[in-house]
Amino acid sequence: MTFTMCCVSFSATNSLSQVAPAGAGAPVPARRRRAAHPSGNLSLVPAPAGVAVEVVIPVYNEEHVLAASLACLHEHMAREFAFPFRITIADNASTDATPAIARSLAGSLEHVHYMRLERKGRGHALRAAWSASEADVVAYMDVDLSTDLSALGDLLEPLLEGRADMMIGSRLAPGAEVTRGLRREVISRSYNILLRTSLGLGISDAQCGFKAIRREALMPLLDLVEDDSWFFDTELLYHARRSRLAIHEVPVRWVEDTDSRVEILATAREDLEGIRRLRRAGRGRAPATRDGVLLTRALAAPPSRRTA
Repeated sequence: MTFTMCCVSFSATNSLSQVAPAGAGAPVPARRRRAAHPSGNLSLVPAPAGVAVEVVIPVYNEEHVLAASLACLHEHMAREFAFPFRITIADNASTDATPAIARSLAGSLEHVHYMRLERKGRGHALRAAWSASEADVVAYMDVDLSTDLSALGDLLEPLLEGRADMMIGSRLAPGAEVTRGLRREVISRSYNILLRTSLGLGISDAQCGFKAIRREALMPLLDLVEDDSWFFDTELLYHARRSRLAIHEVPVRWVEDTDSRVEILATAREDLEGIRRLRRAGRGRAPATRDGVLLTRALAAPPSRRTA
């Protein structure tokens, strides 16, 4: 397996490569040809009809990393994929230069849109952006790009091809490569064990910031999810499992961002309260799984892997 390394520089006046939309009625291609062609401005709300994938990047005071990360993601998607895509920066009431940088990116890069929200919360950002989307598949990833982008094709292809309902990146699945401190490793593994024992959520890694879902499958779930912060991911997975969606995990290469703004212990407390809330509500455990992942529809083929 090879891994994607971004080395793209960005300035407000630079224009990165563009993608061509798939032909009407044609199957959505997952990997793009090397040639790139303009496909029009996709910066309006909601996403134009025909957009196959919308990737949401929730941000709060990320002025130090936003421009470089967005340029890297944009360059990767334009180079690797032929389907029409959109990238939405969902700003959780940032108070630094993030809004100005995001607006500059949206004005300079094709397919990049900026959404301003006046309330914090990752779940709130995802709910707002995904609810407004008209893409066939919606996804999100953390702005620090801790998850290597080489796994993005494997995350999206089964959804676009109708072989799965939801795809989630996992740092704990066989084949994953993870670089992080012992404290965070112990907390992560302990939390996922707790989810399996208390809620029956047989997912190896519920909180990896690298997920995608078919919008058709997502919309009924959003009304069931109450949390608008860090527990949003777990609660969404819980209801997806109870709805018997076909869920598949993708092992990822993940490197811890030592400048992460996530307060691990505070987040853990919020997650524990979320678990107690679900249990108090008497909603029961998620359905039994096979090999840790519920697949009500077998994948026609395993997710593809790039080779050197």
